Amino acid sequence: MKRFVDTVAIVTGPSDRGIGGAIAERLGAEGAELVLVGISKPRRLLKRLQRRGVNVHWFEVDVTKTEQIKAFMHDLVENIGHVDVLVNNAGVEFSKAFEEIEDSEWDHLIDVNLTGAMKMTRAVLPHLTGQGGVIINIASVLGISGCPGYHAYAASKAGLIGMTQSLALEIAGEGQRAVCVSPALVHTPMAFKHSSQLNTETWEKLEAAHPLGIGNPQDVADVVAFLASHEARWISGISIPVGWIPSFGLPVPNNAAGTPAAHEVASLLSSQ
Repeated sequence: MKRFVDTVAIVTGPSDRGIGGAIAERLGAEGAELVLVGISKPRRLLKRLQRRGVNVHWFEVDVTKTEQIKAFMHDLVENIGHVDVLVNNAGVEFSKAFEEIEDSEWDHLIDVNLTGAMKMTRAVLPHLTGQGGVIINIASVLGISGCPGYHAYAASKAGLIGMTQSLALEIAGEGQRAVCVSPALVHTPMAFKHSSQLNTETWEKLEAAHPLGIGNPQDVADVVAFLASHEARWISGISIPVGWIPSFGLPVPNNAAGTPAAHEVASLLSSQ
């Protein structure tokens, strides 16, 4: 069954093997026309999609730049005409003890993760399909539970969840929806890089915090595909936890924000 035939879906920040790329492949497999947006072209992902006959477009756009977004949307409307689904996936992260955070680091992360999602959503809304259009924001476990060392990232994802809740109320009258997905640990190339730094005890605790096992990008993509579909037409304004129980806590050794292990655990959970 192809649920997204005649559907136009924008995905921001897709990578060749990350969550955004998996979302694009999942929606494309079900017939969506894809519009991929980012600052780093995912060449292998685009080749895979094209080989499978997916109608896909790539636009180099920095989601923090209002003028770039406006120009992109002008081109999209001129050539495609409308948008049915927007997936705000683009994100960055860093880890530091609270007192060591630089203003520029905080500002950049919030600008990409939260303000970037706002700017993309603001630009898309006038062209979002009524009675079925949906905004899907990719949040994180850290937006609900927090973690030492990842103050800015956690704040950005918590803000994204709050923005989603408010937006859902505002656009419901148009038959449009806004939802969040908050994944726990997902196997991605970035996650693998960080996991190699963990000792056995910490890794075992991390695994124990995922009662259904550590996820794959496709696990997140499947949830996004459901939320984007007509089957989720009565779901809006919520953040769905994926792969974890909100009360599980993070296995940070001695709750020490500045320890390498603390940073590596949080990095795993913020890898998109």
